Amino acid sequence: MAHLFKSNKDISPPMFKNGFVDYFSRVHFSIPLFIFLPVLALLTYRSLGVLEIEFIPFTGTVVAGLLSWTLFEYAIHRWLFHWHPKAKWGARLHFIVHGVHHDYPNDTHRLVMPPAVSIGLSLIFFTAFYLVFGPVWSHPVFVGFGLGYLFYDMTHYAVHNLKFNNKYFKTVQKHHMYHHYKNPNAGFGFTSKFWDWVFRTRQSDVAKRETKALKQTESAH
Repeated sequence: MAHLFKSNKDISPPMFKNGFVDYFSRVHFSIPLFIFLPVLALLTYRSLGVLEIEFIPFTGTVVAGLLSWTLFEYAIHRWLFHWHPKAKWGARLHFIVHGVHHDYPNDTHRLVMPPAVSIGLSLIFFTAFYLVFGPVWSHPVFVGFGLGYLFYDMTHYAVHNLKFNNKYFKTVQKHHMYHHYKNPNAGFGFTSKFWDWVFRTRQSDVAKRETKALKQTESAH
């Protein structure tokens, strides 16, 4: 099930009729670094200095936060970005949320999350972590989660623009390009294929299900 993209060139079509609003739908790939690295550095300082968390527990909690990002990354990609409401507004909503990226996969201005979205989401998640983990441990959890997000954004930009010799990045690129150009119903994990394995959305899993469904349809006729 190949996705029929509209253009593989670095083209950035308008998403909104209002030029002012449309301007903020585009972002240079470096902007998330300038926004979030100082925040994560401040939370790290507060964790190790002001809140006096010891280095090993801090590091372990950061790793846990980073791993939690991989699940969120999979979930939002599969169940939000590829959600197709049947109502008339559904096609428009899908295009704004993620469809534009599949239609124009090499639009360099829409390969990282715009601050209008990422800042709002970060506030929601920090508040949730604060309520769940408390005023101390919410800091390192968010640091790990935030590092996972930045790694995702920077890697996503890179796999659409660079060639790699590193085995890991070559694997990520191949996995993601399959999702774009072969079957958008497979490969929702990006920085990790682990959750595709857990939820059986690997390329091989989806291909087997689709082949089985096709045979059942043919036999029914």
